[in-house]
Amino acid sequence: MTVRDGGKATEGFTLPQVHEAWLPREHSLHRPRHGKRQLVALISAIAFFATPLVAWTFGARPVAFENRELVAFPSLSNGFGFFTKLPQWATDHLVFRQDAVHATDWISETFFGEPVPLDGGHNSGGPVPANPIAPPAPTEPTGPEQVLPPDSSGFVKVVQGRDGWLFFGGDAQSKCQPAQSLDRTIAQVNRLRAIVERSGRRFVLVVAPDKSTVVPERLPGSYPGKDCSRQPNIDFWNRVVAEAGAVDLRPHLAAAAAEVKREVYYRQDTHWTDEGALVMTRRLAEIVQPGTTRTWVTETDRVWKSSGGDLAALMGRKGEMSGVQYRLRPDGMVDRTRSVGTQFTDPLVLRTAQGTGMVSPRVALLMDSFSRSAAPYLGATFANLTLQNYLDFAKSPEAAAATIAGQDVVVVQMVERNLAAGGGTLVMPQFLDRFEQLLPPRR
Repeated sequence: MTVRDGGKATEGFTLPQVHEAWLPREHSLHRPRHGKRQLVALISAIAFFATPLVAWTFGARPVAFENRELVAFPSLSNGFGFFTKLPQWATDHLVFRQDAVHATDWISETFFGEPVPLDGGHNSGGPVPANPIAPPAPTEPTGPEQVLPPDSSGFVKVVQGRDGWLFFGGDAQSKCQPAQSLDRTIAQVNRLRAIVERSGRRFVLVVAPDKSTVVPERLPGSYPGKDCSRQPNIDFWNRVVAEAGAVDLRPHLAAAAAEVKREVYYRQDTHWTDEGALVMTRRLAEIVQPGTTRTWVTETDRVWKSSGGDLAALMGRKGEMSGVQYRLRPDGMVDRTRSVGTQFTDPLVLRTAQGTGMVSPRVALLMDSFSRSAAPYLGATFANLTLQNYLDFAKSPEAAAATIAGQDVVVVQMVERNLAAGGGTLVMPQFLDRFEQLLPPRR
């Protein structure tokens, strides 16, 4: 604010405008430029933005714990955007932020009996919309674990279930707002099958069930998308098995859980345990080469426990995971399990000596993250195996055709939510058109 002297101008001269902060203290309109509150705010702002730099100088480093990378320091070339992006950078680089989040979570659960609403304010302790209104879904998955990115429509990234169980919100969202109709998805999957089979190769579709499908009793009584996903979930499994010929692992997973007397999905992670991975390995082996598993022997290798869990990370929590790793002896005597890669962005070829209990046909497995835990067991039992993430496989029809050229069997393993949402690039007409032109006959 500026003030002008109320007196008259003298000989064409007028007094200049004066900011109220520069008036004498005795003046009735004097306002200090930085009052006590402004001074405190200024000091706080300086401390907030300077703390990451000071901490860095003394060797402290921030940790990415929210399943995303830390925000990079904004560039001056962003113009005014430099100032709008600076607060998020400073927030991310507060060295003790992870500890503060965990402390807040502990206080909330200890004294109030409920977790901190770190995910859009929704948790299992209060009412949430059963049928959120959301914008159209994306045309293809954004990643092997996350088909539909949660937004402000009412869906959440993580559904907090009973007894500390966590579920991925995309399980329900993929059924409530798929990118295309189930009719179209099934037709496209069947076209991919036809292309592969016309080339003289076998085609196998394996659907890894969502955690919410296998362990529904751990879900809360109310959560976003519960009502609008119920019937689509039933329709999906009825039709994908009957009309698309998908391998249904649900009864085998239930049998495995009953045998080991525990769930075969992790409590704070969206994936299945090694027991689930072994179920898929056995089913695939029997489908590709019936009778192969008669001599298989599995035994406990080690029991492990660690921090982690992708769903816990999405909520800003450290998380805890535990499980059992196994030794697999295809001939009943020699353990052939081995550690393999985890990314599979490029084709990974695994060769194992032929023998009793080994699957001999050449197999290409187009996979997502659910096959990572199965890779050591698949590599132990399939003599000639090629692994690749199907999202990377579908980026280049030329490379895809080259990968399949030397195979006898093509297996597509896709998690339920990805297929329910539309299947992504792998079954899109643009990819299928080119792939059909390029795929050579089996030799």
